[in-house]
Amino acid sequence: MAASKLPVLPVTNYPKKRAGGLFLHPVFYITCWIFFSNLTILFNKWLLDTAGFPVILTCWHMVFASLATQCLARTTSLLDGRHGIKMDRKLYVRAVLPIGILYSGSMVCSNLVYLYLNVAFIQMLKAASPFATLVVAWLWRQENPTRALVIKILVIVCGVLLASAGEIHFSWPGFLYQLGGLLFESVRVVMIHALMSGGDMDTDPLVSLYYYAPVCAVTNVLVAGVTDWPSFQWEDLARVGVGMLFLNAFIAFLLNVSSVFLIGKTSGLILHLTGVLKNILLVILAVLIWGTAIAPLQIFGYSVALLGILFYKMGWDEVKMHTMSFSNRYTDASGSTDEKKLATFVRRALFFIALVVVTVIVLRQRPPTGGLFTHAHSSPNSDVEKLPKPDVH
Repeated sequence: MAASKLPVLPVTNYPKKRAGGLFLHPVFYITCWIFFSNLTILFNKWLLDTAGFPVILTCWHMVFASLATQCLARTTSLLDGRHGIKMDRKLYVRAVLPIGILYSGSMVCSNLVYLYLNVAFIQMLKAASPFATLVVAWLWRQENPTRALVIKILVIVCGVLLASAGEIHFSWPGFLYQLGGLLFESVRVVMIHALMSGGDMDTDPLVSLYYYAPVCAVTNVLVAGVTDWPSFQWEDLARVGVGMLFLNAFIAFLLNVSSVFLIGKTSGLILHLTGVLKNILLVILAVLIWGTAIAPLQIFGYSVALLGILFYKMGWDEVKMHTMSFSNRYTDASGSTDEKKLATFVRRALFFIALVVVTVIVLRQRPPTGGLFTHAHSSPNSDVEKLPKPDVH
């Protein structure tokens, strides 16, 4: 399931702590987060194509996360931030419960959309999240958009519309599920902002997961009782394998852990740029693995949307300032010369691979006949989904 920004909870005067422990270069944390985020999405897509129980899969992820965070809270210091939260019934009902339900809705919609649309197009649609968040914040009376902000948002919307117009396997159900996921996520983000408006009251994603995972698990079980369970067959589970389900949930949990260290070791600008890079790499992987057909109009539209997102979140002056700051941190970072050379090599390799793959996509004159993985059946709604869709309604 898609990797999204996790909810935060109100806390008392508890100092922020950056992820400690053994020093590693920020490139390591960036690479880990990108790897686990994209691997989780691709793994989920494979499970849904193979077995097709989207809501049950989210249930399993949240049950695993609930158990894992309980174990970490009792055996490590990663969740010590929870001691700064004065959790009572009022706070639980006001913050944890609604945020957990909203995040559950976002996860369910985000998983259902993979039954109808390909991975690459889904990432393009997700670029519209700033627009949805701004609209919800305006309705919530948290934002009073300026002309400059509206222009930035319109650039993003135009890019997404261009990408949608170029989609070969467009599906209205998939589009509406993605829209629902964006709305759930936007309301969740705005609600978090409202809860935090009283002061410095945020905590890290892993502590948040400790609180809302049980709420999400219960909510998803109720939803699955209506959608997945009536058509679920144990043969679907056997086809995937119990071991693969455990591995999938473990990787999804590692994504949450890696996000904690990423936040602790990098700046806000690097977080934004890393998210853009992650989405671009995911689109490239979808093309390489499944042979997803990407039209030139989609590439242009997605590029416009990504540029709009960068303008929306910072602007050129802030980009330059943070880039210089990060460059100085990189130069002064402790570590061996070999380690710095390796980091430089990794960055150049990623750039070269992205450049080559994007060039190949642009030069293609016709849709591909297949990718690295091929299946016996095809779907009218997505070139990625090769098995018949289960009845989830």
